[in-house]
Amino acid sequence: MAPTDSHQTVEATVRRVPRYGVLMGIGVVVGVIAAGILTWTGSFDESQALDVVYPPGQVFGFLLLWTVPIGIALGGVAGLILERLARRHDRVVRVDRETVVDED
Repeated sequence: MAPTDSHQTVEATVRRVPRYGVLMGIGVVVGVIAAGILTWTGSFDESQALDVVYPPGQVFGFLLLWTVPIGIALGGVAGLILERLARRHDRVVRVDRETVVDED
């Protein structure tokens, strides 16, 4: 038996969309770097409220809890902004759509 096919021309919109995962991954890296800088520039004096000294590793870990989610959120917002800007450059093109069905 011969395969049957159908052929038609349709219009499609072509647009560039940013990769959200990449932008959020960059946000994670920026958050880790920010936590490192804040840990490096911070002072490790004794706390006046609790009379305890926090080690740099603990301070870095605590700062990661804040800076990484903020970095992820900023990466997502940057993706949304880039998507809005990319919509201005949408193109409508004509494409040939072909469907091949094998009747086996």
